[in-house]
Amino acid sequence: MPVLQGAEAWRRDGGPVGALVLHGFCGSPVSVRPWAEHLAADGVSVSVPRLPGHGTRWQDANRTIWQDWFAEAQRSFVELQERCDQVVVMGLSVGGCLALRLAETRGSAVRGVVVVNPSLSTTDRRARFSGLVSKIAPSAPGITDDIAVPGATEGGYDRVPTRAFHSLRALWALTTAELPRVTQPLLVFTSPQDHVVEPANSALVLSRVSSRSKEQRLLPKSYHVATLDYDAQTIFDGSLSFLRDLTRAAEAS
Repeated sequence: MPVLQGAEAWRRDGGPVGALVLHGFCGSPVSVRPWAEHLAADGVSVSVPRLPGHGTRWQDANRTIWQDWFAEAQRSFVELQERCDQVVVMGLSVGGCLALRLAETRGSAVRGVVVVNPSLSTTDRRARFSGLVSKIAPSAPGITDDIAVPGATEGGYDRVPTRAFHSLRALWALTTAELPRVTQPLLVFTSPQDHVVEPANSALVLSRVSSRSKEQRLLPKSYHVATLDYDAQTIFDGSLSFLRDLTRAAEAS
């Protein structure tokens, strides 16, 4: 299936500091491209993979499971690691969940973590029946373009692929259970007005990681896809400052 325009994977080679930037479930690289470009403009080596089953049509996502998405994230991480001295993982929504999973499994190879409205759970009671629903209906109504800026679009699906969502719940459970393994410096951006991921997800991450350095910054003017919203610059500038602090700390040591 052809990839939607703008939803292609993207990378730029720069300096010795690398950033792996991951998009979310039912989204595409469109949602994080401006974030990645801002980092690249400052000399950061950036990689934005397109997760399998994304950026085409929702039916393709139903042919994938979370291990496929994570395998692509790992492949891109290793590739970036080979040409950089240090790599920070970043992600939006489920991309944030994948970034945290990389931090859990890759240890000190991950220098730091930046997540925007990370998705690790839902309070929607219907989710508990995802296994049954996935056998009955291939998709369900979804929310795309949860962005306060008029006319902005993330290049995502307006249907939730139910089999893929059922697999996503397994990723949520595993990542949540192993959050204490995250020891890297952590920066969490949270939109109080998020109509897709409950802001309590950010609180969950901050309360369970073992990071000595962890910070939360609020995005009061933005909805879920904050990387394309009114507070995007806060994310871009905050991420660069985070990278610079890590670099200074590495040089000092």
